[in-house]
Amino acid sequence: MENEFVFSSDPAALDPATDPAASMMFPESNENEPEGLTFYHMDLYESKGRLEIFPEEPAGRGDGALGETSKESTGPGEDFGSSDQSAYDLEKEVDELTKLYGLDEDKEIDQELLGGNIATAGILESKETPAHNEGVAAGSYGSIYNAPKSSSPVNGSQHKKHMESTEEQELPGKDSQDESQHLHNARAYDELHNHASSKEELRSDDRQDEQSIQPNSEEEAADIYCATCKIPIRAFDKLFGDHKDHEVTQLGNAVESAKEEIQKNMCKLEEQVTEMENFASHLEEIFITVEENFGRQEQNFETHYNEVMQTLTQRYEEKVEGLGEEKKQKLEALYGQLVSCGENLDTCKELMETIQELCKDKEKADFIKAAVPVVDRLGEFLKKDMDLELSALPDFEDRVIDFADVQQLMDSINTIAAPSAPVINPQAPNSATGTSVRVCWGLFSDDTVEFYQLYYKQVSDDTPSEEQAELMLKVKEAYCTVTNLVPNTQYEFWVSALNTAGVSPVSERAVYVTAPSPPIIKRKERRSCENAALVCWESGNMNPVDSYTVELSILTNGENGDIITESIVGIPNCEALIQLEPGQSYIISVRAVNMGGPSERSEPVSIHTTGTYFYLNEDTAHPLLSVLEDGLTIACSEIENLECDLSFRDNGFTRCIAILGSMIPFQGKHYWEVEVDENMEYRVGVAFENTHRHGYLGANSSSWCMRHIVTPARHKYEFLHSGTTPDIRITIPPKRIGILLDYDNWKLSFFNLDIAQHLYTFNSHFQHYVHPCFALEKPGFLRIRNGIAMPASITLL
Repeated sequence: MENEFVFSSDPAALDPATDPAASMMFPESNENEPEGLTFYHMDLYESKGRLEIFPEEPAGRGDGALGETSKESTGPGEDFGSSDQSAYDLEKEVDELTKLYGLDEDKEIDQELLGGNIATAGILESKETPAHNEGVAAGSYGSIYNAPKSSSPVNGSQHKKHMESTEEQELPGKDSQDESQHLHNARAYDELHNHASSKEELRSDDRQDEQSIQPNSEEEAADIYCATCKIPIRAFDKLFGDHKDHEVTQLGNAVESAKEEIQKNMCKLEEQVTEMENFASHLEEIFITVEENFGRQEQNFETHYNEVMQTLTQRYEEKVEGLGEEKKQKLEALYGQLVSCGENLDTCKELMETIQELCKDKEKADFIKAAVPVVDRLGEFLKKDMDLELSALPDFEDRVIDFADVQQLMDSINTIAAPSAPVINPQAPNSATGTSVRVCWGLFSDDTVEFYQLYYKQVSDDTPSEEQAELMLKVKEAYCTVTNLVPNTQYEFWVSALNTAGVSPVSERAVYVTAPSPPIIKRKERRSCENAALVCWESGNMNPVDSYTVELSILTNGENGDIITESIVGIPNCEALIQLEPGQSYIISVRAVNMGGPSERSEPVSIHTTGTYFYLNEDTAHPLLSVLEDGLTIACSEIENLECDLSFRDNGFTRCIAILGSMIPFQGKHYWEVEVDENMEYRVGVAFENTHRHGYLGANSSSWCMRHIVTPARHKYEFLHSGTTPDIRITIPPKRIGILLDYDNWKLSFFNLDIAQHLYTFNSHFQHYVHPCFALEKPGFLRIRNGIAMPASITLL
C-alpha cells in the first residue's frame, strides 16, 4: 500500500517527556542509531537554504494539524514540506519591511536576514489502510528539531540523494508499490530512532543558531531614526528590540527634518542678531540724547526760574494795583454820598426858611397863592428816599496772594519736556452720525500730556479754506466726539498736545465726514406686485453718498415691524427692486451710507404683496382730467371747450382726455379693477411709455384698450389696437371691469366681474413694460382699485 508523508509544524509533537508514543520511538540510549532522515531548523522565515534543500514542492498539501492525514497522495517524484506559496509570502513580507525601513540598500543585512542559514524540518506522517496503520501507529507523529547551521548543506545533500534513490525505486509502477511503501516505513523508523541520539546536540546547536541570528551591535550601524526616543537605531531594534512599538522614519528623512529645523532657528538667530544690533545703535543715540537733554534741561531750569520771579513780581503789582483801585472806589462813593447829603441839607434849610416866611401875617388870598407851590415842593422832597447808609465801608477786603500758578511753575521745573506732535488717525468706518463725528489720535512717544487742543473747520468747495472759521476744543483724552455738525459734510481736523513744558507742534490734518441725512421715500411712486416691489426715494443730501441700504421687516399678527428681517446693502441709485413673499405686509425704510456710517432710517412705507399696486402719473394727464385726493379716482368736469387755450404738460396727453399709471416693471401676472357707470364713456387698458400723446388710446400700435361709448341704439364696446377692433357685442354693460396683464403669456384680458364673464383677450408680444392707461370721453368719474388679489372666478375663466 502507498504511504504519504507530511512535515509537522508542532515543536512539541514528539517530545518524549510529554508524549508516551514518542518515548517508545525514541528510547534514551547512547547507542549508535541507524542513519535516516536529517531534521532541519524551522525558523520564522522560509529561507533560501530551505528552498535549496527542497527545490520542488508539491502543488498542494494538507493543511491539517499534528497527526492529521493528508487528503491527497504524494505522487512519484514529489518532495515533502511546506508549499512555495508560504515561502513566497514570507519572503515578500520581509522585502516590504526592508524597503519600509531602508534596509534594501544594505545588502549584507539583507543576506543576513534572508540567508540560507535557516531551514525547516519535519517528520513524515504516513497514511495507510486501517489494517496497516495498526502496526505503524507510532510513526504518525511528527516534531520539529533544530539542527546546526553548519550541518545544513551536508544533511541537505544526503537527504536529496536519499530521496532520489527512493524515487528511482518507486518509479517502475504499480507492482512495486507495496515494496516501496515498506521502504518508506523502514526509512521513517530509522530516522526517528536516529533522532534521539542527536537530541542534545541539536538543542545546543539551536542556541548557537539563535546567537548567530542576533546582529552585532558593534559592526551594524544605525540606519533608521526612532521619533519616540529621538535617537538613531538599527532596523533589528525596530523588528525585535525595545523600539518595536515606537514610531520610526528613515534616517535620511530625519536628517532633512533636522536640517530644516536648524535652518529655521538660524533665521530666528539672525533676526535676534539684527535686533540686538539695532538696539545697540539705539543705545548710542540715547547716549548722545542724554547730553543734549542735559543742556536743554539746564536752560529749562533757568527759564522756569525767571518765569517764577516774573510771576511773583506780577502778582505783587497786581495786588497793589487792586488795592489802590479799591481805595479809589471807596473814596469816590463816600464823596458822592457826602455831596448828595449836603444838597439835601441845603434843600431842607431853604424849605424851612420859605415856610417861616409864609407863616407871617399875610392876606388870605396872598397866602394861598404862595402856599400852594411850597406845599408841592415840600411833598416832592419828602417823597424822595433819603440814603442814610454808608456807600462804602472803611475796611478793606483781605487779599490773599494766590501762589497756585507759582506752585505749578515750581512743580514744572523738572525733566518733563514739551510733547511731540500727535498723530491723528484716519476716520474709522461707522464713526459718525448725521451731526457728530468721533476723532481719535495718538502719540509716538511716552510724552506727558495734560490736555489736547483739537481744531476743526468745515471743508467747502464754495468757500476758500482760509475763510472758514476755525473752532477749538480742549480735550483730556486722546479722542473726542465733536457735535453740532452738518450732515454729509467734510470737516478738517488737527490737534496739538500741551503740558507744563509747552505746546507740541500740530499734527497733520485729517478729513472726516459726517453721516448722511435720512433719504425721503417717494410714497406715491412705490409700486408692488405679489412677489416684488419697486421703491424710489430722494437722497435728502446736498453732497453725494456712497450707497443706500434698504431694510425690510414683516408685519405679522399686528406687530409693529421694528425687527429688521432683511437688509439689502450697496444700492447705488435712488431706487430698488426688491423680491418679496406673496401675501405679506412689509415695512420698508432706507438708509444712506458714506464713509462716516449709515444715516438714520427714513420714514417707513408699508408694502402689501396681495396684488399689483401702481400710482397715477399726473405729469401725463390731460389738463381737463384731475386726480382726486385718494390718488386712484380720476374726474372730468367739462369737455366742451377742447379748442380753447389749455396749459398742456410737457409729457401730457393733448387730444385724448387720458392719464397713464406708473410702469409695471415686474414679470408675471398683474391684476387691477376699474369701477365705472354704465352710461359713462371711457377707455381702459395699457400702453407703452412712448405712446403718442397727441392721439387716442388704442388708435396706434403702442396701446391696447377697451372702449365704451353710448349710441342711441345701444352700448357699444370696442377692443382697440392700431385702430382696429373685433366685432364683439356685449349685452350686459359691466360696472366693474377686471383687467389681467400676463407678461409671460403675452396676454391682456378684460372681465365683467358683475357676472364673472370673460370679455376679450389681446394676444400680443409686449416688447417693453407697459403702463396702465385710463381715459374719459364725457364728464364723469372713474375709480381704480389696485393692490388686490385676483378673484378665484377669473382663474376659472
